[in-house]
Amino acid sequence: MSDIEIERRTKTNEDISFCREIRCNECGSLNVVCDDTRGEIICNDCGLVIEEHMVDTGPEWRSYTAEERKKRDRVGSPMNYSIHDKGLSTIIGPENRDSYGNNLAPRRRAEIYRLRKWQRRTRTHSSRDRNLIQALSELDRLASQMGIPKSIKEEAAIIYRKALEKKMSRSTSIESLVAASLYAACRIRQIPRTLDEIAEKSHISKKQLGQAFRLLARRVNMSIPLSTPIDFIPRFANDLGLSVSVSSRAKKLLKKAKEAGITAGKDPTGMAAAALYIAGILEDERRTQREIARVARVTEVTVRNRYKELVKYLQIAVAT
Repeated sequence: MSDIEIERRTKTNEDISFCREIRCNECGSLNVVCDDTRGEIICNDCGLVIEEHMVDTGPEWRSYTAEERKKRDRVGSPMNYSIHDKGLSTIIGPENRDSYGNNLAPRRRAEIYRLRKWQRRTRTHSSRDRNLIQALSELDRLASQMGIPKSIKEEAAIIYRKALEKKMSRSTSIESLVAASLYAACRIRQIPRTLDEIAEKSHISKKQLGQAFRLLARRVNMSIPLSTPIDFIPRFANDLGLSVSVSSRAKKLLKKAKEAGITAGKDPTGMAAAALYIAGILEDERRTQREIARVARVTEVTVRNRYKELVKYLQIAVAT
């Protein structure tokens, strides 16, 4: 066995591979290998170095497992729909330094300033881009204040882009359309927020938000599921400091109420508040109707009425 054959067998598959389309100039053999470590193409039969000083087009790092290779891949960040250009454009930074960290000459600095100015203009040259910049900035502020997860913010940005394609911004204000998109995204992802909450943070009236949402659902033709009382239980229970057992008990009560047809036509937040009130009593973690009403953003009368209905129709024995 030749030295080249021994060396070829000791190398890994990443370092050496067969070059099927290259023929040896000396013996005419097609048994040619590419040695990426040395940057050479070698005939495996006669040992002739056909080419050397090859350009390595692979990464400069090495990896030994699939997970390590995946972590070290650098192909750029994914598209971000919450940015008006989806994060695909480049930005000329504000630093007036070259690649070596030296300060630019005054003439060169003026050139970079003009390039930076025109680069900003080209990123926002259309009215659509300017609309998206304003709308997505408002969406980012609204999601941050309400503690909305990034995935739901992305969903809301996609919904707003669809509304913009339908030219809904001509008849509806940007603030109303952004708030309606966020409300729809929360409903779709089953992490509901009430109209009152979003209207309060977006500084528009509940009536305006409701109108914008109905128009959005009709024009964009989205399938938006209805909010159920069970969807509000985890958040209300967390805000009230209730245990998991109370939350589970409240969900079971609401499932029975749904099977009995009690929840039909009722405000889901009021039903969730009443179920938590009953479950707190049964699990000996009482909360007052005023505390629950404040968290659920309903009146105490609503909590009391829904409580009486659940106790009556489900025949629950509650010690008051």
